[in-house]
Amino acid sequence: MTRFPVHTFDSAPEASKPTLREVEARFGMIPNLAAAMATSPVLIQSFLHIFDKVHGGSFTEQQIQTVLLTDAVTNASAWAVALHSALGLQAGLDPADVDAMRAGRSPANKQLGALSTLARTLIEKRGRLDDQDTEKFLAAGFSKELLLEVITIVAASTITNYTGSVTNPPLEPALQAHAWNG
Repeated sequence: MTRFPVHTFDSAPEASKPTLREVEARFGMIPNLAAAMATSPVLIQSFLHIFDKVHGGSFTEQQIQTVLLTDAVTNASAWAVALHSALGLQAGLDPADVDAMRAGRSPANKQLGALSTLARTLIEKRGRLDDQDTEKFLAAGFSKELLLEVITIVAASTITNYTGSVTNPPLEPALQAHAWNG
């Protein structure tokens, strides 16, 4: 297996260093996945930009974490599943809903369930939703605008999920309790 470096400030490409500093300022640390992303300045910079859009949008943190955890499971990204399990619980998601998503099911909560189902369906159908998929989401009280915003969250998670699968960074000790094997 090809190993990718988990960069420090000293080892990262010069063009990635400002973004790594920004990541550290926001998170209080540099997550191993971001450190692996730093191999490509284009990737780490793009990640931070879309991260800002996702967390500055219309959804609550619980809703965002629902999409991100669902996507991580659907894309079988173990590092992202561990992270978004922890962040989902921190955001106040019901532990039973987190367990359901980790098992590939939707949360029991009607709106979170519709959001999770839409996210999974977008990935599984490669964005080719049918009218029934769209109507289920809208019937849960969401708008067409929010359906399109979900695409932004799925795009952001695709960056992290694929990077995690390609680079396979080690799981931080704080995330070990949420380790996932699929």
